[in-house]
Amino acid sequence: MMKLHGYWRSSTSYRVRIALNLKGLEYEYVACNLLEAEHRGADYLALNRQGLVPTLELDDGTHLTQSLAIIEYLDECHPQPALLPPDPVDRARVRTVAHAVALEIHPVNNLRILKYLAGPLEHPPEAVGEWFRHWVGETFEPLEAELSNSSASAAFCHGDRPTLADICLVPQVANGARFNVDMTPYPSIRRIYDNCLALEAFAKASPQVQPDAP
Repeated sequence: MMKLHGYWRSSTSYRVRIALNLKGLEYEYVACNLLEAEHRGADYLALNRQGLVPTLELDDGTHLTQSLAIIEYLDECHPQPALLPPDPVDRARVRTVAHAVALEIHPVNNLRILKYLAGPLEHPPEAVGEWFRHWVGETFEPLEAELSNSSASAAFCHGDRPTLADICLVPQVANGARFNVDMTPYPSIRRIYDNCLALEAFAKASPQVQPDAP
């Protein structure tokens, strides 16, 4: 059985949990406590040289890292249900939405960035929160416009089935709640988020129901 090394509140781990659930794949969850720096220990670094979560350990002992690479691996090896649409233009749109979150918001708002702001740079919690909300807004504003105005949007980011775009969007919205991101300006994002959480695959992946959640 595959093993997923992750952390309950990590948005990247959350993404992979959603993908595994959508695919109906069984896996063993192995908690890696980021707050206790378990991801910097020798045992974990032997699995993931970057010392980041998640890591997907395959049955043959192969270790896969980086959430988007893991998710695309799962989609290639277990093609149904597909996480990317068949049409190349549609696939590009789904990736555009997914990358807006994964490559624009997450790199400047992940735990190690926020800890650096609060630690060595000595920013107070209020400033760290304002940093987080600013960079969410920089991407959510145009993303809301895209999701509100495109005929490709429906119950989910693209059509009536969840895709890679929804897999990336949902953890970001959940993270935003921790930092009091006001979702009022983003009704389409909020609607899609609610539609996703109504699905068992998303609900089972939620941070608060993971074994390592406090």
